[in-house]
Amino acid sequence: MTRGGLVWVLYNGTMLERVILYWRMTRPGFLVLTLCASLLGLATAVADDARVRWPIALATVLLACLAHAAGNVWNDYCDAKNGADAANRDGLYPFTGGARLIQQGRVSVAATARWGLTLMALLAAAGLWLSAGLGTLAPNLIGLGAAGILLAWAYSAAPVALMSRGLGEAAVAVAWGLIVVGVDGVQRGHFAVASCAAAWGMGLLVANVLLINGVPDARADAQAGKRTLAVRLGVVGVARAYLALALAAYAGLALLVSIGRLHIGALAGLAALPVSLAAAQQLRRYARASERQPIPGTGGLRAPIILTIVAANLYALAAAGGLALVR
Repeated sequence: MTRGGLVWVLYNGTMLERVILYWRMTRPGFLVLTLCASLLGLATAVADDARVRWPIALATVLLACLAHAAGNVWNDYCDAKNGADAANRDGLYPFTGGARLIQQGRVSVAATARWGLTLMALLAAAGLWLSAGLGTLAPNLIGLGAAGILLAWAYSAAPVALMSRGLGEAAVAVAWGLIVVGVDGVQRGHFAVASCAAAWGMGLLVANVLLINGVPDARADAQAGKRTLAVRLGVVGVARAYLALALAAYAGLALLVSIGRLHIGALAGLAALPVSLAAAQQLRRYARASERQPIPGTGGLRAPIILTIVAANLYALAAAGGLALVR
């Protein structure tokens, strides 16, 4: 190999490593939740005979994933600044405790901040570009996008820091609801009650993902002054709240179908109910163990965390499939 060829390989190898690093900073595994929520929004529009404009649909889904990625990176920056991730010895990677790249010395706090702000700027520019071709829906979509960016920032950043105030679960429930409503609205050309109804269960199940993920991080969060819902409730309170949110998600789905706000095909989302109940039962067992041993190991949370993520994704995919079949 010539010297020039060797330099080319080394340069491009370095560039590839950098691209992979910045991709890892977005915590891509969690973006599947956003993809599934987007498919649910698309399905609610299809069920009402909306004509799917595939290029715009793809652009909308990518924007939603970009918003989620920006929020993840910004969260890592904020948790590095407040010391929560550095203090975390109980986290269950890759589910909790952030991407850990700052703590491993792979990337600086400043670079993380720049990457998060860059993603938010790209999101705003791309959102304005998409809105330009949507006519009368554009102002509403811009407002929806602005709300999404605001939530991505306010979720972690001081002085708002919604998660530190015990409002993180409410914030993500709203955010994932907005994804369903936004994707649906772009296809219809207006916002519809059906998408809001479908967003109900999705939002609550995603809130449960955050709720249970907060349990292994609770000690570190408390030390850093982050009064998350898991810190405020304790593991026993989290187990009770988890079950309540899960039941509200599925009961709400059944109710909304029964009163005609959603097509009957959406009831396929109930396929995720056994998964949620299994996760709730395992979380309850862990909570009981914590009463006997104040600081139990967090390994017992891995299975219910995985089940919680599976339940949220399965709910969206099953409901979307059922709606598509109705169409």
